[in-house]
Amino acid sequence: MNKKQLIDAMGQHSGLTKKQCGAALTAMLDAISRSLHEGDAVFIPKFGNFSLSYHPTKMGRNPQTGEQIEIAGQNKVAFKCAKALKDRLQA
Repeated sequence: MNKKQLIDAMGQHSGLTKKQCGAALTAMLDAISRSLHEGDAVFIPKFGNFSLSYHPTKMGRNPQTGEQIEIAGQNKVAFKCAKALKDRLQA
């Protein structure tokens, strides 16, 4: 499902217009992104938890030359599925 299909599905289930659903989805995604950027986790009941996970600097190898390189540390987004969503996916 892409963003357009998600907006269509939101409109069918909520009774809102596609424009309103698009604005709501964009606002929600922006709020999640902003919160993660600030270092806060985002918990959505019955759906899951978005959080940041820091991966420290590590050494790697260039596969073409075999030369050792340093891979910079970075934050990655982690998502942990809520039990209610897991149960629904198993049904």
